[in-house]
Amino acid sequence: MLFNFINTVYSDAAEVGQYGFQEPATPIMEGIINIHDHIFFYLIVVSVGVFWMMFTILALFTKNKFSHKYLTHGTVIEIVWTVTPALILVSIAFPSFKLLYLMDEVIDPGLTFKVVGHQWYWSYEFSDYINDDLEAVSFDSYMVPTDELIKGDLRLLEVDNRIVLPIKTPIRVIVTAADVLHSWAVPSLGIKLDAVPGRLNQTSMYIKREGLYYGQCSEICGVQHGFMPIVVKGVSIQKFFADLLVCMEAYK
Repeated sequence: MLFNFINTVYSDAAEVGQYGFQEPATPIMEGIINIHDHIFFYLIVVSVGVFWMMFTILALFTKNKFSHKYLTHGTVIEIVWTVTPALILVSIAFPSFKLLYLMDEVIDPGLTFKVVGHQWYWSYEFSDYINDDLEAVSFDSYMVPTDELIKGDLRLLEVDNRIVLPIKTPIRVIVTAADVLHSWAVPSLGIKLDAVPGRLNQTSMYIKREGLYYGQCSEICGVQHGFMPIVVKGVSIQKFFADLLVCMEAYK
């Protein structure tokens, strides 16, 4: 968490020594964590069973120095180790298909914004809103250099212009690139979408709570690939429109 003298802002960023997922902020990320735990359960069961059989067989054959046809062949065991993996794969497939379908589905978004990857920064555009010059609201987002960080900023993750989005609103994200391949990835939001020059990729998200969500480019896009972070700020719908008006005034 980042503390200041006015209020507390919850910051979703990786911690030192963290080996698990970040706290989910969207239903999609919750589904990703659930499917991970679902598959990991079967992974542990299968791994324990296989290693137990391997060590048992090794110990038995090493100790007794004998073999028997019924220890190496058997119709029942062959049926078991054929049917059981098939049932496990089916139990994994159905929730996976459901999650993939939900990740690709975009239903009547309340807000659409466009992300453009550059070498080496991001540009954002709210095409649904225009300023007094009849131009879409857009701005660039650069990483804040280390020598310009203030107390509470995260090194290599803070940007000069955060993308502000409303919570509890269906949002459509359109991603592309102006030069080379990039990838717009925010772990807490469950988004990792390739930015391809000349092509528009889209996904959706529904932010459930307020906070700061940090991400980075996840495609090796050049010498400064590691210096184009992403910061998404989730706010209430009222605060979003207030910040949008300020942005429109600032980028006339």
